Amino acid sequence: MLDDTLKAQLQQYLGMLRQPITLIASLDDSETGAEMRSLLETIAGLSDKVTLDTSGNDARKPSFVIARAGETTGVRFAGLPLGHEFTSLVLALLWTGGHPPKVEQSVIDSIKTLDGDLSFEVYMSLTCHNCPDVVQALSLMAIVNPRVKTVVIEGGAFQAEVESRQIMAVPMVFLNGEVFASGRTSVEEIVAKLDTKSGEREAAKLNAKDPYDVLIVGGGPAGAAAAVYAARKGIRVGVAAERMGGQVNDTMAIENYISVLETDGPKFAAALEAQVRHYEVDVMNLQRASKLIPASEPGGLVSVQMENGGVLKARSVILSTGARWRNVNVPGEQEYKNKGVAYCPHCDGPLFKGKRTAVIGGGNSGVEAAIDLAGIVEHVTLVEFADQLKADAVLVSKLKSLPNVTIHVNAQTTEITGDGSKVNGLKFKDRVSGEEHLVPLAGVFVQIGLVPNTEFLKGTVELSRFGEIVVDAKGHTNVDGVFAAGDCTTVPYKQIVIAAGEGAKAALSAFDHLIRQPAAVPAGVAVAA
Repeated sequence: MLDDTLKAQLQQYLGMLRQPITLIASLDDSETGAEMRSLLETIAGLSDKVTLDTSGNDARKPSFVIARAGETTGVRFAGLPLGHEFTSLVLALLWTGGHPPKVEQSVIDSIKTLDGDLSFEVYMSLTCHNCPDVVQALSLMAIVNPRVKTVVIEGGAFQAEVESRQIMAVPMVFLNGEVFASGRTSVEEIVAKLDTKSGEREAAKLNAKDPYDVLIVGGGPAGAAAAVYAARKGIRVGVAAERMGGQVNDTMAIENYISVLETDGPKFAAALEAQVRHYEVDVMNLQRASKLIPASEPGGLVSVQMENGGVLKARSVILSTGARWRNVNVPGEQEYKNKGVAYCPHCDGPLFKGKRTAVIGGGNSGVEAAIDLAGIVEHVTLVEFADQLKADAVLVSKLKSLPNVTIHVNAQTTEITGDGSKVNGLKFKDRVSGEEHLVPLAGVFVQIGLVPNTEFLKGTVELSRFGEIVVDAKGHTNVDGVFAAGDCTTVPYKQIVIAAGEGAKAALSAFDHLIRQPAAVPAGVAVAA
């Protein structure tokens, strides 16, 4: 199951265990059960600190618990944690064995203080690149706090559960039997959701911070590049972001970033954050801006208010808030989101194996999604509003060669239908003939582009009719001391490499702005008349 290279790497990691652990397996006679036994025997054979116990009798089979020696509880994996989840398995082994996690101590302390019995079940798929963050967060919580129980369930191995609980998107998290969260979620977000007073404490911390020379709002490629370039000038830099990496976290394959032959979004996002932190930038995660307050006088401080009520101040601000998936805005979309309406074919495609699906959108994202899904599902219907597909010719050619794909252009989506609990169809109108069509299906993937995250700037910064921040060639906005970069601006071509370049440019412009301001007089220094 594991090749020699992977075994060697795993053995090296297991050498970091500080205390013995036990793998308690509850197996059955299924093919997955046999594969699980083989995997666990391999792991136990790579370290004398790992013991395999096959006497487990959990109701969910096949599964296994990673427990400290002498204990019977810990993180439980139901199904095989391979694919994108192999890293989650390795980390659970290391953390249970005493190896310290790379998480801020304040987060560990918050997990330890969580009160009440918390029983989490997280459903994932092995092809989901959003799932590992959630799996690892909940695994860490179970290892740190004995009152937290976590079961990680591979949906493909437990299809009956997936069907009965009507899970149509992953990651999907249940807490004490009730839906708790869906989609990518960090450990900080989970803890904040459980700790109702965390927002007040975080706001107080923000209010207590000294003004920055440059404050960057947003942590995607533009924000990260701006932070690195600004910090290298030796000035005080802060980054306030909902999540470092931004939308890059939701990107599966990156093959066009110059000098990087191939990577994936989560790895790229982690590298962005690592480089930013290398320069000792003050990174403030889980921060969503709600208001920009321009300086009251030239050269004064610009303020940014966050949704938790905290306010940050700076001599200059760079807005790099990025963009998000655009909604199709038809009846049924919101009602059936995560119940058949999805936005990530890589994450959720496997949940529709053998079923009929649709993709809305004929650009590169839509056509790539349809090609990807065609290898998994029974049939794909692609619906495009324009009179032709807008994707690259090579992708269109590939799509048209697939036998289980139907393409409709000049098609206006009018409704996503359902039975009250999940999607069962898609309605569209032929824009030429006016004829209405209903396509029976189980899932709809929306791939129609992006909308900038700039709503909080209305009335303060000049925006285009599309909501993009209007910038000049140097990243200046119409507000003194405020700059912008990346997908939230009017700069054409929303690409990672372009966003990074624009972020660097904005940082250089902000620094140029700062050095042209009158020198501040230190407190206590007399000024000659």
